[in-house]
Amino acid sequence: MATGTVSVPFNGIQSQGHQRICLSKVPEFLGASELPRVKFHRRKVLVIRNSSNTGSETVELEPASAGSPLLVPRQKYCESIYKTVRRKTSTVMIGNVALGSEHPIRIQTMTTTDTKDVAATVEQVMRIADQGADIVRITVQGKKEADACFEIKNSLVQKNYNIPLVADIHFAPPIALRVAECFEKIRVNPGNFADRRAQFEKLEYTEDDYQKELEHIEKVFTPLVEKCKKYGRAIRIGTNHGSLSDRIMSYYGDSPRGMVESAFEYARICRKLDFHNFVFSMKASNPVIMVQAYRLLVAEMNVLGWDYPLHLGVTEAGEGEDGRMKSAIGIGTLLTDGLGDTIRVSLTEPPEEEIDPCRRLANLGMKAAELQKGVTPFEEKNRRYFDFQRRTGQLPVQKEGEEVDYRGVLHRDGSVLMSVTLDQLKAPELLYRSLAAKLIVGMPFKDLATVDSILLRELPAQDDKDARLALQRLIDISMGVIVPLSEQLIKPLPNAMVFVTLKELSSGASKLLPEGTRLVVLIRGDETSDELDILKTTDATMILHNLPYTEVNVSRVHAARRIFEYLTENSLNFPVVHHIQFPRDTHRDDLVIGAGANAGALLVDGLGDGILLEAEDQDFEFLRNTSFNLLQGCRMRNTKTEYVSCPSCGRTLFDLQEISAQIREKTSHLPGVSIAIMGCIVNGPGEMADADFGYVGGAPGKIDLYVGKTVVKRAIAMEYATDALIELIKEHGRWVDPPAEQ
Repeated sequence: MATGTVSVPFNGIQSQGHQRICLSKVPEFLGASELPRVKFHRRKVLVIRNSSNTGSETVELEPASAGSPLLVPRQKYCESIYKTVRRKTSTVMIGNVALGSEHPIRIQTMTTTDTKDVAATVEQVMRIADQGADIVRITVQGKKEADACFEIKNSLVQKNYNIPLVADIHFAPPIALRVAECFEKIRVNPGNFADRRAQFEKLEYTEDDYQKELEHIEKVFTPLVEKCKKYGRAIRIGTNHGSLSDRIMSYYGDSPRGMVESAFEYARICRKLDFHNFVFSMKASNPVIMVQAYRLLVAEMNVLGWDYPLHLGVTEAGEGEDGRMKSAIGIGTLLTDGLGDTIRVSLTEPPEEEIDPCRRLANLGMKAAELQKGVTPFEEKNRRYFDFQRRTGQLPVQKEGEEVDYRGVLHRDGSVLMSVTLDQLKAPELLYRSLAAKLIVGMPFKDLATVDSILLRELPAQDDKDARLALQRLIDISMGVIVPLSEQLIKPLPNAMVFVTLKELSSGASKLLPEGTRLVVLIRGDETSDELDILKTTDATMILHNLPYTEVNVSRVHAARRIFEYLTENSLNFPVVHHIQFPRDTHRDDLVIGAGANAGALLVDGLGDGILLEAEDQDFEFLRNTSFNLLQGCRMRNTKTEYVSCPSCGRTLFDLQEISAQIREKTSHLPGVSIAIMGCIVNGPGEMADADFGYVGGAPGKIDLYVGKTVVKRAIAMEYATDALIELIKEHGRWVDPPAEQ
């Protein structure tokens, strides 16, 4: 892989591949772009930073991945690649709450009341504090809300509630100045604090134009920084993927790179004014984008020698299990790498309901860091941290002489496997339905969200014809049936796939099977390289990565990364399915969060081809739905409508939970369609960057409908808006009628 090194001052770099890269200077950073990639309107600019304050005048860069136009610092984004080590940060004080690596991961949420309703807001803050939150954010959109903040703060103090309050500011620098006199922290969105709302225009900036806009930002932002210094306040520079300015998008695109640079424009002003009591956040509704942005942010901070804390969150995550899963994927991935000092789980639910899943995630991260969970040190050469590239295992191909079709036992977009018991085989039709198969005259057929393969730990007796017929019918529709080696040797099931351990492979026990038997190999991930070498001579259909959930000091995520590194280095392209067995009495939220944080952390890096969740005391349908939700949350297999749903706040113009439930009830059967349900449009239509259609509060009682980022219908009366949304989906050819109940 070609790399380049940059010394300061300089006006160009030469990569090891001898390709000249031109540079253009803007204060405190240099924009670099390969000449062939420069476009007239939207230049793809690659940023190289002066690292002289780290003791070196040279920054070594490399493409984010093979052929990528993005140059990134070669320095790693986390403290360790083989164990969880919490990133060292400075301490930021938010009132009486200390934030940073020397302190617990802080938990926070945001009120949903009208900020002008002082009594309701105070009551909600008290309920949130009683649930154990460390920090509460309140929306402050105008002068009346800012005035109310003083009453809110005074009332809470009188009631002996000293929880720090954060003002959420968009488009309103004067309001930020006002509320900084009473709240402990100000959150500014760098995409719209000093810039106008993005119009998604393709603009061409000269260096003078760009410099003038930076000077404007400094002029607008400086008074707030100085006031926060005076009053001892904190600032969160909170970038949102959906609300980048036109200037940033013209230079960097709608990308993690743009998110980082947007925040750094404000951070440089803070540092210029010797103000360091600030934190960063890089939020997106897409967990993959969110993870990439935080990693890039930390990598760049490492180059610059910065150590500011991080606020983690997946914005517009949604409600229920979907919202918890998306948050677990994004936040859990970063916590596993030791990143994150405060977190919020954004749910379309009352804010008090966010605290429990937030605490569960924080505890997961704190425990991993305290134990420094990991594996034996290994060198990681192939995982891509900053841009998504999926490692796709070789899907099964049909072999000559095979009696059944094995090509469907795994799905190209991500597979779901389920564990089935002998008791379930006693009611075949009920089993088929629980696997989400279609039934036609009692016979199963695969559908869009049908389980791909099943694991059966015990085979039915040879004379149990009904149970064996049920299994054969599953095999006939290309559903894999995986059984243990010992069971298959004693009670063979024709065309079953057999799972074996590395020990059984090495001992030759697997050779007792008929030639051509499909093998599924069980791996923990902490085996030695010598033990893994048996894979080089094994024809495996898939690998199950299963590290017992009860392991205290071994990290499932790091063990899996080690396995993928071994497979890639040895050119072994086996599909890998993440197999997690949860112990009895695991809380449902812990299961969702555990699956998202442990398997999702790998899938967002493109590492893995499927999921198998086991929990013997959990509902079968719940486990199946959780598995599909995990794949969809990682932007793999899309089996239902995707919702981008804001968590509500004081700006919300309708009952978000009620309307969200109505829309979901009527549209949840549209896989491949993404719908944004937004209480307001404060962050601009870019907030719906991932959505095909948008349902947005435009005014009290009125709804605006969007296609992508473009408003197409305005001021629809709320009672007609859901039907109008459905008509809009139909107009664009994305509607299908709900399936008839079987």
